[in-house]
Amino acid sequence: MSIPYNGPMYLILMIIMLSPLVIGLLRGKRYLVYQNIVTLVLLYLIFGGSHWHQGVAILCYVAWQWLLVYSYFKYRSKKNNSYVFYGAVLLAIAPLAVSKITPLLAHETSIVGFLGISYLTFKAVQMVMEMRDGLIKKFSSLNFLEFLLFFPTISSGPIDRYRRFEKEHHSPPTKEKYVTMLDKGIFMIVLGCLYKFIIAYYINLYAIDYLHKTALINGFFSLNTWAYMYSYSLYLFFDFAGYSLFAVGTSYIMGYTVPINFNKPFSSPNIKEFWNRWHMSLSFWFRDFVFMRLVFTMIKKKTFKSKILISNISYMSLFLLMGLWHGLTWYYVAYGLFHGLAICVNDAWIRYKKKHKNLPSNWATYALAVFITFNTVCFSFLIFSGILDKMFFK
Repeated sequence: MSIPYNGPMYLILMIIMLSPLVIGLLRGKRYLVYQNIVTLVLLYLIFGGSHWHQGVAILCYVAWQWLLVYSYFKYRSKKNNSYVFYGAVLLAIAPLAVSKITPLLAHETSIVGFLGISYLTFKAVQMVMEMRDGLIKKFSSLNFLEFLLFFPTISSGPIDRYRRFEKEHHSPPTKEKYVTMLDKGIFMIVLGCLYKFIIAYYINLYAIDYLHKTALINGFFSLNTWAYMYSYSLYLFFDFAGYSLFAVGTSYIMGYTVPINFNKPFSSPNIKEFWNRWHMSLSFWFRDFVFMRLVFTMIKKKTFKSKILISNISYMSLFLLMGLWHGLTWYYVAYGLFHGLAICVNDAWIRYKKKHKNLPSNWATYALAVFITFNTVCFSFLIFSGILDKMFFK
């Protein structure tokens, strides 16, 4: 099994295989047949070998999602029952839920799980929801499979949108536009190498392991714990941002403007802005397909009179769900609830500032806001890391 972007050999092989696609795009053509062959070869490298059971799992998963989405599209073209819609969403989520719950109950890896199941599930659920909204009016089985199995983003995103993908899939960029995309794509891959293979690698090598051990020995209030908190936060950023740069850069080289995932998140002046810059495709997915729908439903049904209460409940529910998505452990749940509470507090502060317009607002207050946000985020990553579980409960 070859983990995508986990080493230079994968990148070299991938670039060699993509060369004919680059030549075609420089001529204004997209070689879709060859692109699909490359996808199948790379998927075989990712899910083959000793981990062949993951290959079987993804084949069964794709067949399940295709049947579900195709069936719902046929149904939605004639009817629009809410219970059928909710049922379709639950069935789309079911394989992911089973893969998350099985290890907790049976203490072994789920046979339905595979690398990237979460991100494929986000795509499938998105399809059902946008069909319900009438945004997807045509359905092509081949386009759906190509969207679902788009190999640059298959394991960890970014999460693309079907309508954007389909439009670019059949309308390759002009030669002039593609030259710019190719330049950006190569730059992103080079920057990704710096982030993942150099900065993240050396932070992990010289800081994470040592500080993790000494923090467990010296306890929560030691300097080692706080040094670990900052080191782990920076490692998490550079490792994940590096991977995302590989995925987006590869997509650009293939002529697809997949959305970026990170935009200087640690310079955010508040926690809401942080989530508009950190893992952006995931944040926007949860915003569009969970938060907004939950708010709309509660307002429509007049569940509560206060819009502030509705907003706060939606935020807490959203981040609780995001925490559970990471894993069914207390520290992932606590991580999610911590961010939900932080955004509720942030919204309360914004409302307070609107009522008290005489409060100071300058470079110093902005710098203080960035400092507070950065430390709040780093503490949440300390929770996320699981070290507190070992420190207090084991």
